[in-house]
Amino acid sequence: MDKIKIDLTNCFGIGKLSHEFDFTKSNTFLIYAPNGTMKTSFAHTFDLISKKNADKICDRVYSSRPSEAIVLEDGNDIDPEKVLVINAEDTSFDASSKISSFLASKELKKRYDEIYVDLNERKVEFIKKLKTISQSTDCESEFLNTFSEGTNTSFFELLLVNVDLLQENFEKVTFRYNDIFDKKGNVEKFLAKNKATLNQYVTDYKNIISKSKFFNQTGENNFGTYQANEIINSTADNAFFKAGHKFVLEDGTEIDDYEKLKQIVQEEIQNILKDEKLQKAFDKLDKAIGANVELRAFKRIIEKDNLLLVRLEDYNKFKKEVWVNYLSEIRVEAEELSNYYKEQKKELEAIIKEAKKEFDLWNKIIKTFNDRFYVPFKVILVNQEDIVLKQETANLEFEYSDGDDSPIRQNRDSLLSVLSKGEQRAYFILQFLFEIESRKQNADKSLLIFDDIADSFDYKNKFAIIEYIKDLHNLGSFRIIILTHNFDFYRTVASRLYLRREVIYMATKSKGKHINLHNGQYLKHIFTYFIDKFNDPKIFISLITFVRNLIEYSESDSCDQYLTLTNCLHKKEISSELTAQNIFDIYKNRLVKLNGKTITFGEENLIQMIFNTADSISKETNIDEILLENKIVLAIAIRLRAEEYLISRLIGIDLTKITSNQTQELYKDYKSKFPLSSALMTLDKVNLMTPENIHMNAFMFEPLIDMSVYHLIDLYREVGDLK
Repeated sequence: MDKIKIDLTNCFGIGKLSHEFDFTKSNTFLIYAPNGTMKTSFAHTFDLISKKNADKICDRVYSSRPSEAIVLEDGNDIDPEKVLVINAEDTSFDASSKISSFLASKELKKRYDEIYVDLNERKVEFIKKLKTISQSTDCESEFLNTFSEGTNTSFFELLLVNVDLLQENFEKVTFRYNDIFDKKGNVEKFLAKNKATLNQYVTDYKNIISKSKFFNQTGENNFGTYQANEIINSTADNAFFKAGHKFVLEDGTEIDDYEKLKQIVQEEIQNILKDEKLQKAFDKLDKAIGANVELRAFKRIIEKDNLLLVRLEDYNKFKKEVWVNYLSEIRVEAEELSNYYKEQKKELEAIIKEAKKEFDLWNKIIKTFNDRFYVPFKVILVNQEDIVLKQETANLEFEYSDGDDSPIRQNRDSLLSVLSKGEQRAYFILQFLFEIESRKQNADKSLLIFDDIADSFDYKNKFAIIEYIKDLHNLGSFRIIILTHNFDFYRTVASRLYLRREVIYMATKSKGKHINLHNGQYLKHIFTYFIDKFNDPKIFISLITFVRNLIEYSESDSCDQYLTLTNCLHKKEISSELTAQNIFDIYKNRLVKLNGKTITFGEENLIQMIFNTADSISKETNIDEILLENKIVLAIAIRLRAEEYLISRLIGIDLTKITSNQTQELYKDYKSKFPLSSALMTLDKVNLMTPENIHMNAFMFEPLIDMSVYHLIDLYREVGDLK
């Protein structure tokens, strides 16, 4: 991926943007885009391309306008899989599933996937048979819930544990699984609610069998109908009796034949069911069941076999017994699948052992986040081996601490509910770190687009993300475009990444929504540049703001030179008497670098020079939309024109009584006297669009850098037209 050529037409807020990013010059390009210019539209367009939804790209207002987003990678359409837009506002982004994609070498991962594909295909066929027997609506899930007991044990592991319990002679289950073990848990709730009645039924049952000549109850040892049926099933082929064996009952009765055994058991069961006390207990339960329409299927089963209630005394135990009986019906298949998994497990464990060598990569990512980002939580990965062994996604947990008490373990949702906006953005950046790390393994380079990634961050976290981007830039595995509307972030990224000016842009938007990318400016010390170019009238005027603040900070705002420069920015009695030379003398007094220098326009009236320069800027045909000196001159001229108008209307006003915020004070006085004036709308724009104070710190110029020079020109003309 050497060159990315883009040609965007009517893509949300972008009317037209054509540009080629030549990554042979740098792995990273930086674009400073004032709010409302193109940043969000650019990122959204590429996000839709990455998600293969390019057909959804459109003009955000005029849907009838034809939209087109052509993005070519080295002359060919870019592969959407290679594009990733990183936007910390995207709260839906979750890359935890990507962690396992960079665990081991491709060969290991490929073999690992092959084994699991094969195992899962076999499991699907096995589950089909098990579902036919159990008639369960969700056979695999029910089996897992029954035996896992809250752990994350896999289906194969549970089958391996239980396969030894399967029998050739088993009790065939005659009811549908979900008629007793229903999804909503209605049967279990009913049994719990009617526990006393159920206990009475079981007690009466045990009393009866304790008097039986066949059944018996001695302490905890119970030989009842279930155990008797087990014996009947195991002797059904009569082989036991043919071998000369026989049963001798407690009363001396001898049983040497299967049919005789079966007859005695059935007679004993009938005697139990005819018992008046037991029947009374059953009727009470039966009546309670009948009052619940959701238990109709359960009612039919119990009416058919009253003695199931005895088994249901321990609901979960009976559930396991039922599954063992289901599995016993396909015992051969269960043993085959279990043995096959046992063989494959050896190779899986070997893969895990090899992959563990690369587990450090997870910890490295998390350590990078924990060490670099200042947030009130630490990230913890709690199920490293499970991710590979059981094909689970990463389970991230967090320890939250506000510094006063011990850390408290939190899950994702509970953590996000207590984090600030900036802290939440840091959390979502973590998700992108996993995604980016997974892409490092690809031979093909990805295009990463960072969309105001540090917005809402404090300075510590802002520097943390810059350091991470710097690592990616130096790595050379990615092509990166960084979009920002934060002037300080723009300057810091350019400095920390040592980007050349030719790969740094500032974006502007024309009235036709055409986006232009200009060479980036104002990356270093703008005032050093201003001082060197002092003979340029635009820069000479712009220096007024710098030197005025320099005097204020180094001396005071009451000294004569400070007040003289203030008279250049506000209309005072002596403002019209000042010449450019008067101002230059102050410059030379304060800036050693200008000693011995001269200007060619010293005799010019300073205020008139400001207006003349502003007039010249407003008439430029191919104006540089970025130049800060154009905007500073226009801002100063706009305020001076506004004050001229206000003073002309506020007849007799004493300007000596206004000691600060003169434009605002004049405006308030004017508004109170002329509340219906049509000029108020223009004057409101003056207060909104021109800075209250223009400071020597370049950061304070950001509002002007963001503002369109055309908007300032329009306002300058509008103020000049006030009558």
